[in-house]
Amino acid sequence: MDRYVAVKMVGLTKYYGSFLAVDHIDLEIFDREIFGFLGPNGAGKTTTLLMLTTVLRPSEGNAYVYGYDIRGHPDKVRRFIGMAFQDPKLYWIHTPYEILIWHAKVCGYRGGKAKEVVADVLKELDMYDARNKRAFELSGGMRKRVEIAKIFIQKPRLAIFDEPTTQIDVSGKHKIWDMIKALRDEGSTIILATNELYEADILSDRVAIIYRGRIAALGTPRELKDTIPGGDVLEIEFNPPLPHEVVGDIESIRQVSKVMLSDSRIEIYLNEVERILPRIVTLLLERGVGIRSVHMREPSLDDVFMHYTGARLSEEG
Repeated sequence: MDRYVAVKMVGLTKYYGSFLAVDHIDLEIFDREIFGFLGPNGAGKTTTLLMLTTVLRPSEGNAYVYGYDIRGHPDKVRRFIGMAFQDPKLYWIHTPYEILIWHAKVCGYRGGKAKEVVADVLKELDMYDARNKRAFELSGGMRKRVEIAKIFIQKPRLAIFDEPTTQIDVSGKHKIWDMIKALRDEGSTIILATNELYEADILSDRVAIIYRGRIAALGTPRELKDTIPGGDVLEIEFNPPLPHEVVGDIESIRQVSKVMLSDSRIEIYLNEVERILPRIVTLLLERGVGIRSVHMREPSLDDVFMHYTGARLSEEG
């Protein structure tokens, strides 16, 4: 069954003078998925999102949010969207509680309900004890929590997070990731713009690798990793000797790209390791090879980024 398209971009393009920041993006994002934009700073992620939210007007092309185009119906588009910006938008003399109560009221909460929902989100984000501090007294990570708290209060149909866990500690990251998943499960479509490899990998249903304003690759994290020739590595330690014909038998497997052999270890570079592993183990056992250990290593999204762009995201970021 076809999935409902929440966001559709058609030739979406943005120039700043002669500089091409976003280069004719064609993309569909499905309803109720977590969609990751993975790329370094300056890749075009934020510019794309600002066009999608009607903050910036495209130089060329268009985009549609739940059927409404961003050029012709910006007011209707904005009704669907909530965005947590990369740089928190806070009034420095206000407290988190004041900022979020005001935001809750803008989102339609009234009286005791506004206080209740704000208190709940503050507690979930481990911010309740800091609720009455002035914004200028907060750390960068705490200010970031205030910014993303707005989304968890609003619960928009399309929730956009731009680098949501920058400056946030590890335990805080995991809390926010769980909250993002819960928001998706409650019915929101999520767009996650990030340069954090692990964040994109564990959260995203699909990932678009964006580099220099263009989509370099698109798919689930697993699909993208499987596109790297010989990207998986299978390391097997065995009791010598190894029958000579075994190497040839392994090399004849279509998914295997390279085999390296030492005295008591064989390294096999291949694709689809989870599917091919039982076949290789069975082959070794049938040849009487004593297996001491088996270790699998899969490529990372940084390997995928390198494969499609020629650069390391960890270095570009």
